[in-house]
Formats: sequence, structure tokens, C-alpha cells
Amino acid sequence: MFAEQMMPKARERLVTISGAAPVKDAAALMAKPHTEIVVVCGGDGGMVGVVTKTDIIGQITRCVGVGCTARVDEIMTQDVVSCRPDQPLLGIWSVMKARGLQRIPVLDGNRKPVGIIYARDALQCLLGKVESDEALLRDYVMGVGY
Repeated sequence: MFAEQMMPKARERLVTISGAAPVKDAAALMAKPHTEIVVVCGGDGGMVGVVTKTDIIGQITRCVGVGCTARVDEIMTQDVVSCRPDQPLLGIWSVMKARGLQRIPVLDGNRKPVGIIYARDALQCLLGKVESDEALLRDYVMGVGY
């Protein structure tokens, strides 16, 4: 099972922003339901980082007065774990679990974002595969369909 099998849902969850955009624009994007992470893209469309609600809250606590004009690329997380659609889903989930990640960007060969995989979706997909394999094995052992 590979990440590409999760791409329809991963594409729906993808939200991007330019690094030059103001933080308030990222906050506005995150105000929408189910938007927990925004992928920051450079001029070529490739991922250069991500912004999370934690990043935005951290910036707000440092702002003084109403003139907070920080840019997204000033507060984004640059060291981002990502994956490709052709990677095995079990390996991706293992990395997410080991690093305590709830979401991971999916990038194409040019580092352009194509989706966001949520840990719960990955687990549901992996569980569905295990249940399917279990049913096939049970049918085989019991001689059903042969």
C-alpha cells in the first residue's frame, strides 16, 4: 500500500501560501475547518516550509500593538518531514509515529506539494488493508471460494 492511494483525500486537505504573504493571511486560511497546516511555497512553487497554528500563536505573542506585519517565511518551520506518493504508507506512518507528527506534506519529484496526509487517515487505510488481508486468509483457510 502506497501513499498515492490516499491522494484524493490528501489533495483536498492541501492549503498553500507564499512565503512573502503576511502571517494574518495564513491565520485566515487556518480559520477554515480542518486546516491544521499550511504549506509554504517559494517562487518556483516548491515547498520551503510549513506554518502551523503553533507558529502563528508564537508570533502573535511576540507582536506589540496593532502593527504586527511579520511574513510567513519569518515564522514558518523550515525543517519539514515530507513524503512522496510512491512511498509505502506503512513507512510514512512509522516516521510520523516516531516523530510525533499528526500531518505530513506529500511532494512530487520537484518538491511541489500535492497533498497532506493525516495520521488518522493513514491508520484507517492501513487497518482496512489488514482487515482485508485477514478476511482473505480466513476464506483461504476455510476453503471459501475455492
